[in-house]
Amino acid sequence: MTLVLTRSDVLALISLPEVIAAVGRAHADLARGTAVQPAPAVMRLPGSDSAFLAMPAISGPAGLATVKLLADIPGNRERDLPVQRSAILVLSAADGSCTALLDGGTVTRFRTAAASAVATAALARPDSRVLGLIGAGGLAHTHVAALRAVLPFDRIVVWSRAAASARAFADETGAEPVDSAEEAVRAADVLCTLTPAREPVVRGAWFRPGLHVNAVGAPPRADHREIDSDGMRFARVVVDSRATALGESGDVLIPLREGAFGPEHVGDELGEVLIGAKPGRSGVDQVTLYNSLGVGLQDLAAARLLIDAARDRGIGTEIDLIG
Repeated sequence: MTLVLTRSDVLALISLPEVIAAVGRAHADLARGTAVQPAPAVMRLPGSDSAFLAMPAISGPAGLATVKLLADIPGNRERDLPVQRSAILVLSAADGSCTALLDGGTVTRFRTAAASAVATAALARPDSRVLGLIGAGGLAHTHVAALRAVLPFDRIVVWSRAAASARAFADETGAEPVDSAEEAVRAADVLCTLTPAREPVVRGAWFRPGLHVNAVGAPPRADHREIDSDGMRFARVVVDSRATALGESGDVLIPLREGAFGPEHVGDELGEVLIGAKPGRSGVDQVTLYNSLGVGLQDLAAARLLIDAARDRGIGTEIDLIG
């Protein structure tokens, strides 16, 4: 039987602390070679600005193979629809049976924030107390919860191009809205960039010694980025997946094309840092940056948790695909 989990099912089941732990284990499994994370396949029709990404992963410890099909459709903004939509297909790694089909939107939001939390715990200064946010949408809310789970922030500053959004976010979370992206960056010990930017919204000239950055929001497109080339060059960069970063991350590909640095500058993966195969932060003044494009293995880790919880609690719909 195949388990179908809708968005409301996922919301009823998902636990952010559990997802943080599972995402950390998944990245460590990747570094150890017990999980496989290929680069996503990108499909575009001629003349269309829409992109469809097939994001595969397989994990021995989780016993699953997954593919998330992500649709990135800029024209949906004019239709008042989400720009990104996705669904996750889950198969048994043992016998290939179709285990589950999950709505991907909530899973993506939670696993993305979870990955930022894992990277922050591994790379940020332990005495970091000011969280800066560039962007005030749904990802910002989830990131506040996730990062507070790994560090005791006592101040949050937020900037958004839409000032009303920053004020509303501040009213809901107790954050402090600021007047510019530069002000948010200069105040932060840990910075999360959470915008679908095409041109940089954050500049390396604003980085203070000891800052940690989670660069999260830019879509998987080679011409979109949130951080300028100086910021990427100045920071010690850790990626979620080399293959994905070198294929789809504008934050990485644009400075590479400019000659700001070579591929070795973006060659270390988060899982390698977690297991000690690659260094993390080298000192209190070093600027670290986690380039988060998002990978299918993170979806797989969350799916394993959700499937187990759903069957324990009797949530979801079971269907017979071959009946």
